[in-house]
Amino acid sequence: MRIPSLFTLFASLLLTPACVHAQSTDMAADVGEPSAVEPAATVLDGKRFTVLVEGEGTDVILIPGLASPREVWDATRQQLSGKYKVHIVQIRGFGDTPGLNVEGPVLKAFIRELADYIDDEIIPGGKGEKPFVIGHSLGGFTAMQLAAKYPGLVKRAMVVDSLPFFGMIFGAGATTETMQPQAAMLRDMIAAREEYTADARTLQTMSITEEGRALVAAWAADADPKAVAHFMYDLMTTDMRGDMPGITVPVTMLYPLDESVMPAARVDAVYKAAFAGADSVTLKRIDDSRHFIMLDRPETFAKAVEDFLTEK
Repeated sequence: MRIPSLFTLFASLLLTPACVHAQSTDMAADVGEPSAVEPAATVLDGKRFTVLVEGEGTDVILIPGLASPREVWDATRQQLSGKYKVHIVQIRGFGDTPGLNVEGPVLKAFIRELADYIDDEIIPGGKGEKPFVIGHSLGGFTAMQLAAKYPGLVKRAMVVDSLPFFGMIFGAGATTETMQPQAAMLRDMIAAREEYTADARTLQTMSITEEGRALVAAWAADADPKAVAHFMYDLMTTDMRGDMPGITVPVTMLYPLDESVMPAARVDAVYKAAFAGADSVTLKRIDDSRHFIMLDRPETFAKAVEDFLTEK
């Protein structure tokens, strides 16, 4: 079965435009305060990402998607302020200097470093309370990877419009092997660019509003093409469908519906098929939205986050 056209459009952002214990992570002890950060917040520097930390209480980790800076979580950050200790990840190259992410592979190293950050900084010695993890797109894939490979480090995960294998966009028979040549070609093409940009067709799939599309376009323009290219390649050639049935961590999966593009029954069927056999995953549809649900339906998204964090 061919994945419907909505998902081909959703994929066009990809197509056009921390190790367990101390092996790969070296989160710097130095703490900086960029001008856009409130005085109570601090930023820690890692090899693959930086993390803005603020507040006290139960830990919540927010992970942006491909070519998105931490600003994508501004409304959620404000929502959680004063109630939680929030860790807002920013992948290097998506809003700041790319560092090691200019050369691949990058995804596994990023996930290992993030796991190590949780292990060392949030639940040192396994004695602390496990964090909630919320991720959008690439960040959602990261959240699923953490839940699958490091279940002892995650209390609960929320995935915002992601898939266990992005090759599904190109057909049910896609595999990492069949995706590799095309992914390599796209990686090399994007990495050679001076600037990473999202075209109008891509932006239409990202948000239902002009304001939302303008934000996404600006974020993409600030992203480093090489970092985008390598994360895109790794995402397209990583298949975790076989891991999904074994996930024991509760996972909430939010997915968008825009019936002007595709009927609800078809959208529901695609996401149900993508997560078939994953008993720990609860699917929740957000109507009248596209890929950036938090931009299109901020109040509905905020309610979903609140329910996720408070559900017993």
